[in-house]
Amino acid sequence: SEHPLGEAIVKAAEDKKMNLKKVDSFVAIPGHGIKVEIEGKDILLGNKKLMIESGISLKSLEEKSNRLASEGKTPMFISIEKEIAGIIAVADTVKENSKKAIEVLHAMGIEVAMITGDNRKTAEAIAAQVGIDRVFAEVLPKDKAAEVKRLQDEGKKVAMVGDGINDAPALAQADVGIAIGSGTDVAIESADIVLMRSDLMDVPTAIKLSRETIKNIKQNLFWAFGYNILGIPVAMGVLHLFGGPLLSPMIAGGAMSISSVSVISNALRLKGFKPDKISDKGSEKVMKKKVLINGMSCMRCVKHVKEALESLNGVEAVEVSLPENCAIVSGDVSEDAIVNILKENDYEVINIEKVA
Repeated sequence: SEHPLGEAIVKAAEDKKMNLKKVDSFVAIPGHGIKVEIEGKDILLGNKKLMIESGISLKSLEEKSNRLASEGKTPMFISIEKEIAGIIAVADTVKENSKKAIEVLHAMGIEVAMITGDNRKTAEAIAAQVGIDRVFAEVLPKDKAAEVKRLQDEGKKVAMVGDGINDAPALAQADVGIAIGSGTDVAIESADIVLMRSDLMDVPTAIKLSRETIKNIKQNLFWAFGYNILGIPVAMGVLHLFGGPLLSPMIAGGAMSISSVSVISNALRLKGFKPDKISDKGSEKVMKKKVLINGMSCMRCVKHVKEALESLNGVEAVEVSLPENCAIVSGDVSEDAIVNILKENDYEVINIEKVA
């Protein structure tokens, strides 16, 4: 499958040097998953909606699916011959500057929404992680433009940021379409603004630059109209009617030049526009949590705990101490996620506290 989740699974299998079986038939089901035949068996791989519509019970894996989704991972189910056979989760890692970009947008008075085909729990977990205000989850590719239209019907001016083929209709529907430069050609063609880098901090930068440009245009119009409102009556001889002088063509030409120079000089001030800078990752204070754990008895346990905690989204580093029965977790990760992942590996969390 050309879907990013499919590519991620195949790449992981290749990295683990797994043998990929021959697929006898393949059908992609947009917004749901895939249907294939392998060694004479009908196999489905996709989201919860695909399984339910195919009459397959997910009861045995529902608890695990909910836990994976709450950690910001996308759970997918696999069935063999109409029987549920397994679950696999893929995490779409949050871009480094996404949270900062959303904070800047909030400071500018802009509401941030997310439109995704992912399941609601996963989408809400990611939204909570980065501070998104509204979530439109489980949206089929063809319906993204309809969600943008719904926001517009609420009286909002909508800017849409996207990079894929499925985003193109929504980019065209939005009041302002913003395409990521590394995205597909279709998305770029549908957008009004193209960001040259895959950095979401460029979104508030583009909006701020646009606002500064509009402000500059209004200033130039004000001064241009001001010069003409004052200069034209004098050129017509209004002052002469009251005993004043006539305006020399040389002075009129000089005044016109001054008007043009002032407008151009004001426009050139935009060259001094500087985008927001964010502090380097190394200089930011990393959040740390001390986790007291019951159940560790040997170095093998230390290894298991370390690997389990490192698998969580947002974790940057883990240090495990067997004598103190604790782990120091560095990064932005929830306490519930820590408790759940250790419980799954048969370890009990006694206490979690923040440390400097």
